[in-house]
Amino acid sequence: MDGSSDDPPTSAVLLDSCHFSQVLFNGVEKFYVPGTDVTCCYTLSQNITARGKDWVGIFRVGWKTTREYYTFMWAPLPTAGPRDTAVQQKIQFKAYYLPKDDEYYQFCYVDQDGMVRGASVPFQFRAEAEDDLLVVTTQGEVEEIELQNRNLQQENEELKASRANLQKQNVELREELKKAQELQESLESLRSNTEKLELEVNSLKMENKHLKEQGECREAQLQQLQEQIQDVTSERERLESRLRTALERVDQLQSQVLNYEKEVENLSHVGQEQTKQLESLKEENHQLRLSMAQQPEAASAAWGWHSLGLPFPPESPTPLLSQQRDLMKELEEQKHLFQVLQAEKGEADEESRKLRAENSALLRHLSQTTEFSPLSALPQARAPIPAPGPADLLFGNPYSGEMTWLCGCKHRLASLRICPMCGEVFPEDVDTPQYEAHVRSHLLECPICTESFEKSNKQVFEDHLLCHRLE
Repeated sequence: MDGSSDDPPTSAVLLDSCHFSQVLFNGVEKFYVPGTDVTCCYTLSQNITARGKDWVGIFRVGWKTTREYYTFMWAPLPTAGPRDTAVQQKIQFKAYYLPKDDEYYQFCYVDQDGMVRGASVPFQFRAEAEDDLLVVTTQGEVEEIELQNRNLQQENEELKASRANLQKQNVELREELKKAQELQESLESLRSNTEKLELEVNSLKMENKHLKEQGECREAQLQQLQEQIQDVTSERERLESRLRTALERVDQLQSQVLNYEKEVENLSHVGQEQTKQLESLKEENHQLRLSMAQQPEAASAAWGWHSLGLPFPPESPTPLLSQQRDLMKELEEQKHLFQVLQAEKGEADEESRKLRAENSALLRHLSQTTEFSPLSALPQARAPIPAPGPADLLFGNPYSGEMTWLCGCKHRLASLRICPMCGEVFPEDVDTPQYEAHVRSHLLECPICTESFEKSNKQVFEDHLLCHRLE
């Protein structure tokens, strides 16, 4: 088989690492004639086992690695048999593949691992001269050959030192390569971790952006709620002011009504006295009529004047009749004053009714606000004004039922405690801490700024905490 079929296994191993003694080449000529086939004979020792990829190559003298072969032939496998003795083998190289110059060459046996197992002595490819039967070597040529041998030995020593240095460098390079591989693996791991961290960072950025948008939305809602709270607070203060004004007006009307009632009571007493006096005068008049009946003329004249509605004639003045006329006139004036007072009382009653309706509407509106306590709108320090009993008035007290109800309602509201969250009523015997604990049970308190929120507004409370986290 020639060298053009396929490439043999080679290596970059230096000469010192080869075992040239395992294969011995026999009968190698000093030169071979160009254009003829060359037969190579060699002996396989017991220390080598031939394999299918072993080959024999022709190398130019001075080669460094097995890659520098000129041509090669595959080494045939020995026949089966005991391997206790050496085995003779031979290979024939075709003339076509042999070198055409006169340089020195040598046979080399290379196993399939690319290691040299044997090498022959050098030879040449040149024509045989007819007169070249005796080779005479002069002393100069011998010295030149010895010098060449010394140079080759020195070069061999240098190559050995270079080989040791290269082996050392090879070991160091292998260690560095191993470290580089470890660093490469660490780098790959770090890259993988970096990619994961970048993905997590991107995810966190997106989440942070989403949370910021939610925070801005929550801040806008919180601002809107604060504005609504301010509006409700302003409305509550305005309603409280109106309620206080209405209550003061009611107190003023109550004072006026009491004054009117006292005047009516006084007028009633005066009217009772005048009624008694009138009864007395009627009795006296009746007696006078009886006495006048006994005096027909005088009686008929007096009766004529009286029936006509005229005063008695001055010729017959009577002190009792004059006093009666004064009393009748005063009684008419008292009746007129009583009617005026009754009209004023009716107007005050109508105004009080309107004020009570307005107060009821204000209380209903205030009860709809979440952070307003009805107790704060009622004056607790003002004592209710007792209304006079109906038995003390001639015509009765038309405001006694209304005033008693209003004062009793104010007294009950002042003595009760109402929860502003659920509307539960606590009697006056309940302790203040118990009432405050009940109110706090409806609230959620911020652990950062101690601001309170209703439990029903849990989303607002969570948005408030989120604002603190974003800060």
